[in-house]
Amino acid sequence: MGFDSIWHWLILLVIVLVVFGTKKIRNLGPDLGAAIRDFKKGLSGDDEAKQKEEEAARKAAEQLRADPPAASSTQSQRDSSETK
Repeated sequence: MGFDSIWHWLILLVIVLVVFGTKKIRNLGPDLGAAIRDFKKGLSGDDEAKQKEEEAARKAAEQLRADPPAASSTQSQRDSSETK
């Protein structure tokens, strides 16, 4: 007499629902996913700090490309004197 009948599984499911309740069972999936995610972060080490540094360097490089250095004031003075 094993667990090969559907009635055995249904009885077991009812017992689990009574013992743990539906709220705990509903939260089991997200809690398990968060635990696995945290475990993977722990194994990977300090990758988050490296990613933040790389992101800051990338943003700084984009800022330099977007805002070229301003022209010197002497160049603009020479240009204006040539047009007169």
